[in-house]
Amino acid sequence: MTVSTALEGHVEKVARSLLGMRLRTEFEGRATEVMLTEVEAYGGSDDSASHAYRGPTQRNRSMFGPPGTLYVYRSYGVHWCANIAAGPEGRGRAVLIRGGVPLEGMAVMQQRRGRADQLTDGPGKLAQALGINGSHDGTNVLDGPVRLLARHQDTPGIVATPRVGISTARDRPWRFVMVR
Repeated sequence: MTVSTALEGHVEKVARSLLGMRLRTEFEGRATEVMLTEVEAYGGSDDSASHAYRGPTQRNRSMFGPPGTLYVYRSYGVHWCANIAAGPEGRGRAVLIRGGVPLEGMAVMQQRRGRADQLTDGPGKLAQALGINGSHDGTNVLDGPVRLLARHQDTPGIVATPRVGISTARDRPWRFVMVR
């Protein structure tokens, strides 16, 4: 499966296909890369937990872009979080990148996070470790500054659980975690 075909289809399928893929940044000559191990799917207008539930706004417009468009927003005004638009353009579906395993640039990630542990085990932590911020909103992970790359290895297994940190539509098992 190619990276671009992994972004096509229902958001739940896309979320599963992202596990094991790599997310890479290179800013100011400093490269960082993680293998994606945890994601959450958000289904647009038919998902009350989605930022796109009520339609496009200035803040969420990137969710409605072509598959692979990066939607970056501030969570509670503090942490940047990164999502990848999925499925047909205009539907507002996206996958939140929740966690990963560092593969490259550990020292850079530690510097950005100001610590040596818990570098990429949450959506805000992961974005900070990779250097992702609001300036990357609307770019595309196929050819932009934040790149989605083919799987680092086969995904041995996937566990589906309810999403976390939301107040509505909590019963959907759309949080996917790679099991090693």
